[in-house]
Amino acid sequence: MAKYKRIIIKISGEALAGDGKMGFDWNTVNEVVDQIVKVHELGCQVAIVVGGGNFWRGRQGRDMERTTADHMGMLATVINALALQDAIERRGVPTRVQTALTITRVAEPYILRKALDHLDKGRVVIFACGTGNPFFSTDTAVALRAAEINAEVIMLAKNVDGIYDSDPKTNPSAKKYNEIKYIDFISQELKAMDTAAVAICMENKTPILCFGLNEPNSIVRVVEGEELGTWIR
Repeated sequence: MAKYKRIIIKISGEALAGDGKMGFDWNTVNEVVDQIVKVHELGCQVAIVVGGGNFWRGRQGRDMERTTADHMGMLATVINALALQDAIERRGVPTRVQTALTITRVAEPYILRKALDHLDKGRVVIFACGTGNPFFSTDTAVALRAAEINAEVIMLAKNVDGIYDSDPKTNPSAKKYNEIKYIDFISQELKAMDTAAVAICMENKTPILCFGLNEPNSIVRVVEGEELGTWIR
């Protein structure tokens, strides 16, 4: 049974690449989509914000004008959103992609009332193109969309199983938090989520759960109420 009525999941582009650095690892994509479908079948309304780092990140364009580089990153998120939409719908669950940039040949423009109507009708809604503005990450987008659709929780599906006081990949002694306050996350300059995004969540009292996407059935388990990962609240 689902603990939540409406959630928003942030899926990074890098997570969709699996162990690779670029493109899709289809085993990973299928595992993620299977879990999203199971969560939907539990009666939970599901929205998704997807990143684009498996194709392009704005900071890759070191010699490019920043706005252009960030717009390229937004377009990369559309590729991922359409791939997720196709995979979810092949499992029989109606899905809509909404983009913060207007690309009406492939997706709907983001309109809050339409997004809420889709969710109420049992459709999975995937938000692409971040906020539609350069200089803002998809972390900021998920914080903004969560506030707009009144999501009960942001589920931050990462390649790490929670939030640590330092990088566990380089520091074997890194300490994992079970829970951390918004203000402490910001003051310690932790990197699991953008500071601007956490500040938006703090202002709107939106809890964030950061957990490992590579843990077996992790999305379903957290929706059912199992304590995994780290809470920011």
